[in-house]
Amino acid sequence: MDNMIQVEELRKTFRGVIAVDTISFQVQRAQIFAFLGQNGAGKSTTLKMLTLLLQPTSGRIVVNGYDPSRQANLVRRSMGVVFQERSLDEHLSPYENMELHCALYGMTRADGRERIHKTLTLVDMWDRRHGKLAEFSVGMKRRVEIARALLHRPQALILDEPTVGLDARTRNSIWQFLQLLNRTEGVTVFFTTHYLEEAERYAQKVVIIDQGKVVAGDTPAELKRQTGSVSLEESFLSLTVARRSDGQGMAR
Repeated sequence: MDNMIQVEELRKTFRGVIAVDTISFQVQRAQIFAFLGQNGAGKSTTLKMLTLLLQPTSGRIVVNGYDPSRQANLVRRSMGVVFQERSLDEHLSPYENMELHCALYGMTRADGRERIHKTLTLVDMWDRRHGKLAEFSVGMKRRVEIARALLHRPQALILDEPTVGLDARTRNSIWQFLQLLNRTEGVTVFFTTHYLEEAERYAQKVVIIDQGKVVAGDTPAELKRQTGSVSLEESFLSLTVARRSDGQGMAR
């Protein structure tokens, strides 16, 4: 299985301060991949470089075989992105938000209508397509954001804290959908989360970043085995504390 995302020696500095320090990792196609780190670890900066919002200071990123420095439009078409901050226009209905996204990606009207129907149906929001977004719950808005990110048929879906602020039932529903999407359509799911139990339950691979460096990368089960832990949260704490104690990463 080849890689959907490949990161090699990626580095980002801001006025001499190192935010991301020569990290490397790979995300295989059709994999559910969790990227974990505490606040300030470099997680958000890495995500912004992957989604072309920031230019790396050095290093290399390849997405779906494309080089962002030369093929930015092809990289953008390869991924759908759902940021933690809400990005829907609440003055528009879900359908109108989706139409705007179709226009931005140059989709034909007929193709756009077909994709809007399919993606809103996938997230069980078709019946609310003309509703008032301002009156929707946080979970309903998140469903619309995920549907919008899928409109242009991306091979990878990148989600920053996709279930933050949602109740347990809605979180579970979102993850059931993401697993179905991954399993039936082969979409790669790359996500960050503060809910480590989600990473343990759903991710096929986990990479942990701390103080700008990758400190571990493996399956949740293997990370627990390596650290003698009963949960991924315990492994996460063990690995980050150990790294800060000896100053050494365990990049893979």
